[in-house]
Amino acid sequence: MDMRCETDRNGFEVTTFSLPRTKTALGGEDVYWAVQSGPADPHAALKNHFAVNAPSPSAALFSWRHQGRMRVLTKSAFLKCLQDAGSRLGQDDLKGHGIRIGGTLEYLLRGVPFESVKTMGCWSSDAFVLYLRKHAVVLAPYLQDQPVLEPFMRYALPA
Repeated sequence: MDMRCETDRNGFEVTTFSLPRTKTALGGEDVYWAVQSGPADPHAALKNHFAVNAPSPSAALFSWRHQGRMRVLTKSAFLKCLQDAGSRLGQDDLKGHGIRIGGTLEYLLRGVPFESVKTMGCWSSDAFVLYLRKHAVVLAPYLQDQPVLEPFMRYALPA
């Protein structure tokens, strides 16, 4: 498995791993994250996965233990797990695309610039902008009399 930690010149660490194939990148692509606070920390989730499933170095990164054997995590198994968790929590039916949009929305609500979110999500078009119509709160910092993000926007969105 190709996974590595990288550090930028400011000391910020990012974990990067390569997916051999994705829906939009049949030749594969890199996926990356940084440690987050709270229950959605991808680093803590990966450590837990390794502790619970102990995939061998030659196994697929997201192989998981099922009935005493290792299985490769498929999209359908992942979505079934999400749906089961959502049902137990009394949530609406969770879909993979909704999770992707939810992640996009979370970064936008944190004030991450649109172009950065587009890059992080490997969006090949501006299609994600269509989902923002339902989420005016994303635009709230930009709509204020004195935009909250104005000093940052001068650098992120040059004229």
